[in-house]
Amino acid sequence: MSRLVVLDVVGLTPRLLEHMPRLRAVADRGFQAPLSTILPAVTCSVQSTFLTGATPSGHGIVGNGWYFRDLGEVFLWRQHNALVGGEKLWDALRKRRPGSTVANVCWWYAMGADVDWTVTPRPIYHADGRKEPDCYTDPPELHDALTGKLGTFPLFTYWGPGAGLPSSQWICRAAEQIMAEHDPDLTLVYVPHLDYDLQRHGPSAPQAARAARELDAILGPLIEAAWARDATVVVLSEYGITDVSRPVHVNRALRAEGLLRVHTQDGMEYLDPWTSRAFAVADHQIAHVYVRSPRDVAAVAKICAALPGVDQVLDSADQAAYRIGHARSGELVLVAEPDAWFTYYYWLRDRDAPDFARLVEIHRKPGYDPAELFFDPAGPAAAKRRAATALARKKLGMRYLMNVVGLDAGAEAVRGSHGRLPAAADDAPVLLCSDPSAARITVSATEVRDFLLDLAS
Repeated sequence: MSRLVVLDVVGLTPRLLEHMPRLRAVADRGFQAPLSTILPAVTCSVQSTFLTGATPSGHGIVGNGWYFRDLGEVFLWRQHNALVGGEKLWDALRKRRPGSTVANVCWWYAMGADVDWTVTPRPIYHADGRKEPDCYTDPPELHDALTGKLGTFPLFTYWGPGAGLPSSQWICRAAEQIMAEHDPDLTLVYVPHLDYDLQRHGPSAPQAARAARELDAILGPLIEAAWARDATVVVLSEYGITDVSRPVHVNRALRAEGLLRVHTQDGMEYLDPWTSRAFAVADHQIAHVYVRSPRDVAAVAKICAALPGVDQVLDSADQAAYRIGHARSGELVLVAEPDAWFTYYYWLRDRDAPDFARLVEIHRKPGYDPAELFFDPAGPAAAKRRAATALARKKLGMRYLMNVVGLDAGAEAVRGSHGRLPAAADDAPVLLCSDPSAARITVSATEVRDFLLDLAS
């Protein structure tokens, strides 16, 4: 029986691995194999497949968010582990190896997971609307043990215009500390750094190679710490990010056809899912289109298929074939063309957009928004001045709005995305393992759970 450390290095591909000698050392000890992912190739769906062996039709995580029909609301980035169906890796491990201990360091759906140590980003939401960086831990005392040595979790480098290396560095050092002080049998670590500049600039840009080199230096000590404990190290990725150049505004098209409705408050338009006949929850290169009446499905499919940038329109039969059909799925699922991605935008004029559209606000937007990675490209200097003013108000304990995100200009700036099944091996996910006896020619996402289970037991 061996200790096992699993690093989810999001966005890692063979192309980037060329710039990462410390990660390549893992494969040099053991092996490297292509990892075939699932549709949709997005974080929450793929991680749930890794941990359960099921596809979205089984575990129910059809994207990073979806329309909760029983609530009449769109929610992304929920955190409760009970949303994920199926037997989790740690439950299966304890059946084989009773008493096994598990640490989850920032994998998604961490809250309520039946593990021994949990760390996940979690801001402090003050009653007056202020948001402060922090993290959630279980057991609670782990919070002060980590922040006492590492400082406050750097939330504003985990996502937003300032997203960068400090958050991944904090996560890696937290994992090292947990391993040193608690010695888990299984340690899961999510490392997000490659996500940022690859979405900003695209994987072909020099910034992508630089991000890979930066991250490799941060991962080196964590890998060495794992090997010092005689642990097997597995490195895997959920998806590869590919170059894009075109945003596709599905909701605007549905609105133009009279299918999507909004309601207006204080001069701002809000998506009205209760009365809309059809609307899309955009998620990188995937969009779930929710159609209220079966009578409208064919017409909505025709509208979506005619949109430039839409590659596939999957009905219920197609979704079953891809094993993504679920009660949470849209009546239709759209797949973007390779160089395109989907926005959530539903307003027709910028002046009508809700105020949260210009904020880093992952929980209020009814879809994913990579424009949050930029200071407004239409006026970056002004956006940075607004950010400085907001930070000054924050330091004084005053309420503030970090309204720095661009709208259409922000969408046009995005150069990398994911969600489609990969077309080329160099841009596909990869799995590295330091144990040569476990060598595989290829590994599918649905095989990862049992692959890890065999290594850990």
